[in-house]
Amino acid sequence: MSLWQKIKLVLGSVRQYKKYALITPIFMVLEAFLECIMPFTMSMLIDSVDSYVKSEAYLENGLTFVTKIPYLNQNLNLNLTVTVLGLVLILLGIVILSIFSGIMGGIFGAKASVGFATNLRSDVFKKIQGFSFSNIDKFSSSSLVTRTTTDIQQIQMSFQMLIRIVVRAPLMMIFSAVMAFITGGVMACIFVVLIPVVAFGLFLIGKYAMRIFISVFKRYDKLNESVQENVAGIRVVKSYVREEHEKEKFNKASNNLSFDFIKAEKIVALNNPLINTVIHISNITVLALGTYIYYKSKGVSIKIGQISALLTYGIQILMNIMMISMILVMFLISLEAIKRVSEVLSEEPTITNPENPLYEVKNGDIEFRNVDFKYKETAERCALQNLNISIKSGEFVGILGSTGSGKTSFINLISRLYDVSNGEVLVGDHNVKEYDLKTLRDSVSVVLQKNVLFSGTIASNLKWGNPDATEEEMIKACQIAQCYEIVKAKENGFDSVVEHGGANFSGGQKQRLCIARAILRKPKVIILDDSTSAVDTRTDKLIRKGLKEELPEMTKIVIAQRISSIEEADKIIIMDNGEINAVGTHDELIKSNKIYQEVYYSQNRVGGAK
Repeated sequence: MSLWQKIKLVLGSVRQYKKYALITPIFMVLEAFLECIMPFTMSMLIDSVDSYVKSEAYLENGLTFVTKIPYLNQNLNLNLTVTVLGLVLILLGIVILSIFSGIMGGIFGAKASVGFATNLRSDVFKKIQGFSFSNIDKFSSSSLVTRTTTDIQQIQMSFQMLIRIVVRAPLMMIFSAVMAFITGGVMACIFVVLIPVVAFGLFLIGKYAMRIFISVFKRYDKLNESVQENVAGIRVVKSYVREEHEKEKFNKASNNLSFDFIKAEKIVALNNPLINTVIHISNITVLALGTYIYYKSKGVSIKIGQISALLTYGIQILMNIMMISMILVMFLISLEAIKRVSEVLSEEPTITNPENPLYEVKNGDIEFRNVDFKYKETAERCALQNLNISIKSGEFVGILGSTGSGKTSFINLISRLYDVSNGEVLVGDHNVKEYDLKTLRDSVSVVLQKNVLFSGTIASNLKWGNPDATEEEMIKACQIAQCYEIVKAKENGFDSVVEHGGANFSGGQKQRLCIARAILRKPKVIILDDSTSAVDTRTDKLIRKGLKEELPEMTKIVIAQRISSIEEADKIIIMDNGEINAVGTHDELIKSNKIYQEVYYSQNRVGGAK
């Protein structure tokens, strides 16, 4: 994707705010024009007063005078009668209209930029929600946070400057240069000499500063990663007394970020001395040369008002050149943010709905046929290979294996969180790729290893499984998951507050509430990925008993480290190095499978020691 395509993709989020984005430059053009007319009008007023003082002309019908105005053409000698009061009123009108234009440009510009950023942030967030696990694996969570916040904020600022300052600054510079030649004639050539000097100096400053600013985005990723990890694992940090280590890690990321910013700002800080120096040189030259010509020609070749206008136009030209250079640097920096955001927007979900999806899962039958799976196409070896297994609806299936043996990868394929590399996975006698994603995942409830509760209430968390669930249904699900006593113990029952991440619940309580949430969906298949590890063996047994007795038609798959959790399973799958090592009942495996025997006897020896 070309840079222009990336910019176009991001700008697609302007949508309903396009009218504000188009109106804003109109007011900016008007403001720039009025700002440039103002010094010219002021010079006319100064010269008029100067001519009046010299002529000392007082007439009965008002304060008027006659003077020669050599502004538009030096060869034309036009006698104009100008009322001082009229010029003052014209100047006042220009000022009011200029202020009004600036205010309206600011209002419409803010509406356009804020609305654009809101849409863009929403588009990025929605895009992330549609990602499969393999899409999410491409981006770190801290990087996605930075892209959704800091990067979009940078784009918003650049967009606002684009529709306001980028229009205003070049026009101000051009209008000021034209008016300087109209007003001062040959003397305006001073600016022709100074402009290239300023432009070259600002170009060098911007060039070196931009390189540093671009590297800042990666520093933000590191800083967000440090904060996110620390906040999410604050209890672990405190348990291991690692606060100082975390402080050092954060300070390192923060200091690296501040170092880059300080280095860049030191370079950018050279802008003001450069501009001020050139402005002073410009003012001194205009005043010295203008004063000499004024006294030499006795006010005929140049007027005091013309000198005043040239001073103002010189400042306007130079300040707007600086503004253009700063905008250019900011825009080039924002291109990096645009690239990062466009990467998210252009990322196509690897898992999508088929053209004519199935909207019903008939039963909980599961079958793996010659399944191979890689997390990345470029991976040298498969995470899972040559899997063939059949599970009947209503069966209780246990999965056992060492860390990294492929247990979680196995169950992720059932709900199509990932797609197989080869072979096929069937649920309800149909390939999972034939189903509507929502239908499939509503029918296959997965309670993952990491149990997550969201801020809100117990009821709002449970209703993630079924938004229309009644209180009776919630009670039933909680009873099966052995967490109803937890709810009753709370003062407000199901309306009790759940803090961010379920911080006010223990690990075992969170696990049971998450199981209740999964049950509430009334799925055809429920998968517990080591989801009772923080629960005592008695409660674990009661949960399994509840699932078996209350939900006999539901297929139950349990990944466990404890043999006791799957000992009564209809079949137990032994995973080893991404392959199915053995399948059988407890009695069969205890006689024939070495892996199962080692785990069983090691756990029993620990039990016997007690």
